[in-house]
Amino acid sequence: MDNVLIALSGGVDSAVTALLLKEKGYSCAGGTMRLHGETSFDDARKVCEKLDIPFYGLDFTEDFACAVIEPFIRSYEIGETPNPCIECNRRLKFGKLYEKASALGYDFIATGHYARVEQDAKTGRFLLKKARNIAKDQSYVLYFLSQEQLAHVKFPLGVFSDKSEVRKIAEENGFMNANKHDSQDICFIPDGDYAGFIRGYTGKTYPAGDFLMPDGSVIGRHSGIISYTIGQRKGLGVSYTEPLFVREKSPKDNTVSLCTASGLYSSELTAVNFNLISLETPPKDPLPCTVRTRYHSKETPARAYFNADGTVTVRFDEPQRAIAPGQAVVLYDGDLVVGGGTITVNSVEC
Repeated sequence: MDNVLIALSGGVDSAVTALLLKEKGYSCAGGTMRLHGETSFDDARKVCEKLDIPFYGLDFTEDFACAVIEPFIRSYEIGETPNPCIECNRRLKFGKLYEKASALGYDFIATGHYARVEQDAKTGRFLLKKARNIAKDQSYVLYFLSQEQLAHVKFPLGVFSDKSEVRKIAEENGFMNANKHDSQDICFIPDGDYAGFIRGYTGKTYPAGDFLMPDGSVIGRHSGIISYTIGQRKGLGVSYTEPLFVREKSPKDNTVSLCTASGLYSSELTAVNFNLISLETPPKDPLPCTVRTRYHSKETPARAYFNADGTVTVRFDEPQRAIAPGQAVVLYDGDLVVGGGTITVNSVEC
């Protein structure tokens, strides 16, 4: 019988994940990670008690600080827009938890992510696919998974077409968290004040600098480069004949470049650290695909060029708005994840 360690958050998705896998005959246990601050294990432990499976409380606070919080801060300091949830999945759930599961003798880990894993019958390659519930699909934040990880992970919720089905299963089985709200914010910054968190965490003072227009003229002063993200409109404190948006950040000279709405559009981007999932080797010819450049962004048609240096250039069929270095770009072929990487350069149309 296969053993599986389920990542239990205390929410409804991971609870139903544990129930479904136990019903399928797996030998299950639950593991809850303490990542930041005071994490209660109570809800997750109650799920394990109800299902009569072992429970592990795992303290990964030091790992979380090193692998997620500190890179998040560095990314803002160098002018990027990071995605800490991807790094948490990469480094903690499918890093530290995966290692812990293996050390404890578990064959698989499972999470409540909405995605699917299938194996190609011809090539034997493991494939990552979108969830059937497109509104809840989380394949974007899983693009980094390796073949070894895909071979040892379970996503039982990926087959559900609606979240209400999951809540119904929880209610029918008496789970107290059946109607618990989904978490939305970054867990270590619940109030959404990224700049305030960074200043408090580092103790640093980030100096004010110039807001620049596309022609290089100064239009005002910013309050520190960490306070802004690409595409931001609110809170700039400058007036102009049209609404202005953050177009680019330059830590080198401590400036933030602004533009009108039309100046936010990019015709292409370059990605680094690209993980190819559906193909064994990079294609030599341009690859037609659809692309997401943010978690909840709409997919857009593009062509991907796999360069000799390992980078990938994505050229959009139509220019796209507010492409941000530091975010992930994920390529799709229908419901199949081709692969993804980190945006490093974008070509802005002025």
